[in-house]
Amino acid sequence: MVIYGVTFLGACYIIGQLIGDYLAKLLGVQANVGGVGFAMLLLIVFHDFLHKRHFFPAESEKGVLFWSQMYIPVIVAMSATQNAALAINSGVLALLAGIIPVLMCFACIPLISKLSNKNLSADGNSL
Repeated sequence: MVIYGVTFLGACYIIGQLIGDYLAKLLGVQANVGGVGFAMLLLIVFHDFLHKRHFFPAESEKGVLFWSQMYIPVIVAMSATQNAALAINSGVLALLAGIIPVLMCFACIPLISKLSNKNLSADGNSL
């Protein structure tokens, strides 16, 4: 049933948020540290684990598929509620924490492109 897929996704989200909260307390930060990221990693790992063992029926996957299609609009909405002006006024560290990962991703694009081209044969199939 679709509701089981949504329940599975919700459980991963709650566990991810708890991990993010505990990590924040461990680091002495008064905010959630990577809760959504941990939730997505849990979702990927547990879904793959259950899917390989045929414990995740196709109907349940529809619930996960629905929310995976909603993920980007939800993240954009969450980002829109953050206070960017406060982050800029907080200092250089906040700016670097946003700029450096973006630049690293841009720098990795040519590398990934070259690696993927090396793995393709002349007919377009992987070696």
